[in-house]
Amino acid sequence: MGKKKRLSGVRNSGEQFKIEWSGGIIENMAFERSLEEGCYRLVDYLEGIKKNFDEAAKVLKFNCEENKHSDSCYKLGAYYVTGKGGLTQDLKAAFSCFLMACEKPGKKSVEACHNVGLLAHDGQVNDDGQPDLGKARDYYTRACDGNYASSCFNLSAMFLQGAPGFPKDMGLACKYSMKACDLGHVWACANASRMYKLGDGVNKDEAKAEVLKNRAMQLHKEQQKNVQPLTFG
Repeated sequence: MGKKKRLSGVRNSGEQFKIEWSGGIIENMAFERSLEEGCYRLVDYLEGIKKNFDEAAKVLKFNCEENKHSDSCYKLGAYYVTGKGGLTQDLKAAFSCFLMACEKPGKKSVEACHNVGLLAHDGQVNDDGQPDLGKARDYYTRACDGNYASSCFNLSAMFLQGAPGFPKDMGLACKYSMKACDLGHVWACANASRMYKLGDGVNKDEAKAEVLKNRAMQLHKEQQKNVQPLTFG
């Protein structure tokens, strides 16, 4: 009979721990930085080598909830969004994970803030089921400040369209479109080009509109080049 899968011998940060696995034993794994980073590296192993996403989910849950490891919370949130690793699909749980990852510095903190904004904007995680535009704006702003292009674009779209309790502001719409364009967002460049062509919220400037239009076309062309063709056999 195979060994029961479990984490065992977990000790303090900087020490070693052993993982007993049904297919054998990986032992005395020393992690140079911390237990939290070691657990996160273990997730990479479970996902990439063992393809065991159920066990990966358990480690992520431990590392997020117990160790408050930002990147583990981000990845756990992604698992909850899709119901990966044997977890029940749960957008509210995903929201909580992304929020923790956003608030605590990590490699995925900016993306986590963007995801908090997306879920608040969508509204399914809110108690009333309605979009929370104020919260969406706040977290998109944090991600945009971290140079996350999609958040800048979403901010521009919010100010471009407006909504009850959220007035249109073409100046801010243009500001965030320009930043998203600078960060390589093709549709932001297209929107900014149109604003300058029409003088919508900004001084009309057809030369600038043309520059932005050309940038949008170039970005689109580059994206098309990066699309990998399907191959068979």
